[in-house]
Amino acid sequence: MADSMVFTLAELAAKLDARVQGDGDTLIRGLAALDSATASDLSFLANRQYRKLLASTRAGAVLLTEDDAADFTGNALIVADPYLAYARISHQFDPRPRSRAGVHPTAVIAESASVDPSASIGPGVVIEADAVVGAKVTIGAHCFIGERCRIGADSWLAPRVTLYHDVRMGERAVIQSGAVIGGEGFGFANQGGRWNKIAQIGGVLIGDDVEIGANTTVDRGALSDTVIGNGVKLDNQIQIAHNVQIGDHTAMAACVGISGSTRIGRHCMIAGGVGMVGHIEICDNVFVSGMTMVTRSITEPGAYSSGTAMQTAAEWKKSAARIRQLDTLAKRVQQLEKQLAGVTQPSQDSSES
Repeated sequence: MADSMVFTLAELAAKLDARVQGDGDTLIRGLAALDSATASDLSFLANRQYRKLLASTRAGAVLLTEDDAADFTGNALIVADPYLAYARISHQFDPRPRSRAGVHPTAVIAESASVDPSASIGPGVVIEADAVVGAKVTIGAHCFIGERCRIGADSWLAPRVTLYHDVRMGERAVIQSGAVIGGEGFGFANQGGRWNKIAQIGGVLIGDDVEIGANTTVDRGALSDTVIGNGVKLDNQIQIAHNVQIGDHTAMAACVGISGSTRIGRHCMIAGGVGMVGHIEICDNVFVSGMTMVTRSITEPGAYSSGTAMQTAAEWKKSAARIRQLDTLAKRVQQLEKQLAGVTQPSQDSSES
């Protein structure tokens, strides 16, 4: 590892505004989990169920809260939120190759395109007419940037990202390999059993600090734009359909599918495998648990779930059999309620008389 990735504990403390407990001259060369860290690694305790590992860890230092550090005899950096501190310091040890400004000779760039001199354009990149690439943007090998696209400053596109025409992207975007932004939405009109294609004439508008995972797709709008707000984080293999709007700082885990024209609020968390039907609205500050199927709008903040938790196969078969009987059971309960009402009503009348 390069010397630029070696820090004293005191230097790391300064970057995190943390307090050093122990030897500030300890050299840190990497990050590792508590149970695998060595004397040159920095580790962290974010989940209390791993607190027992503090007694045996070989880490050179550990990111800890004040309370957890009280009984720890090793080196530590005292912070309010160890996981957040770990997230911030992780960039100091990121081995990802740094880009260099310039255009690879195999790149194909239209004459009317504008590429900032500080941008890095990799091998086989295609940038079409009237596209604009901002300062310090990195575009990896074999990316395709369609006509009139705009990529904001300090954005990073991994190899093989595809931007169709009229995709506008803010600053500091991160787009992973295989992502397709601005593909045609799934729009067809039925005529006598045959499907007629609807031209998708909108674009895609992406805010600042957005991250889009590998092989995720964001379709262009049918009329107006599909909109991804500031700070949105999309995991791998997510489908965002046409005209969807996602509010600022919402995060989605892998394999989520959002149908067309759905609006999702700010600061929402959508767990893996969630599906949402089209033309619904999700308010701010909603958490949807994994594999939930959202079939109607959500108007109140909070946590929402559907489906059943895992069981053994034998238990699940019994539950499934009972579920099939629920409608019959409900009708029987209604009949019994009517019968009981008929029995109790006369006695009430007679008592009143």
